[in-house]
Amino acid sequence: TDTGRSSWTEEKQTKQGSAMTVSFESGHLDQVHDAQLDYYGRRLATCSSDRTIKVFEVVGEQHTHLADLRGHEGPVWQVCWAHPKFGSLLASCSFDHRIIIWKEGSDNQWQQVYVSPGTLHTASINSIAWAPYELGLILSAASSDGTVSILEYNTASSSWDVTKLPGNHIIGATAVTWAPALSAGSLLASKQTASGPVRRLASCGCDNMIRVWRCSEAGLWEEEEGGALGGHTDWVRDVAWAPSLGLPRTTLASAGQDGQVFAWSERPAGGWEKKLIHDFKVPVWRVSWSQTGAILAVSDANSAVTLWKESVDGLWQQVQH
Repeated sequence: TDTGRSSWTEEKQTKQGSAMTVSFESGHLDQVHDAQLDYYGRRLATCSSDRTIKVFEVVGEQHTHLADLRGHEGPVWQVCWAHPKFGSLLASCSFDHRIIIWKEGSDNQWQQVYVSPGTLHTASINSIAWAPYELGLILSAASSDGTVSILEYNTASSSWDVTKLPGNHIIGATAVTWAPALSAGSLLASKQTASGPVRRLASCGCDNMIRVWRCSEAGLWEEEEGGALGGHTDWVRDVAWAPSLGLPRTTLASAGQDGQVFAWSERPAGGWEKKLIHDFKVPVWRVSWSQTGAILAVSDANSAVTLWKESVDGLWQQVQH
């Protein structure tokens, strides 16, 4: 994304395996902060400091503007599509301390089906993430007030239940990410030992820390033992949980204001092992995994997006594209 009248850039794989860049003018009047494709890759949502969200239809290299969503009273930092199992739902978060959940009706008409109360957070909401669909319709949020909240749709009462995690990031929380619903190694486990979906998430913040949380069978959230991960020397800007596909590995990626990107691997006996992917020497804003968890995309303050892959010897190498 660029400043001012921003364009959006999409990296696509061609039949030959190389990457193709597709750019178009978004129509936003200020900086674009996020751009997210839906589950099928057919809808694109963008958000901006101009306080609006735009929805586009994506067909090949053609992008058709469908709708403008207005409701926030400050810059909109992130947008996030829910799984299509729950219909066409889009969540957004903003500097105005609010989360809005939008639902698409007929003829590209969108309506607000939920607006978070002013008591949910007392500062900018910086990040949102839907939980894996196996867990239900659940949204988490990280705020500059230092807290992480969880919104869960209650079908019995047709309302949203709110939970706050029992801890915080001093100065502020910057990002939140959910663990895959399948626990590590479940694909290889026997029917007798295989466990059900797990509720885990990770958050990061201005305390230079990443924190890993787990929900007990009683429905209580707590920070895991050994789940406070220190390694960055400045604010942790983003954290992303890699898809596991049930394989015996759990991996997190983190990006810092200090320019460093780390991969965190959970040890079988407990605790996490840190490995430096790369020191970019400039602040790193976002990290994002491919659907299989094999490739990590990193965006930094030089307006560059690079792709990284772990080699068989355990070293991370940049993928040329």
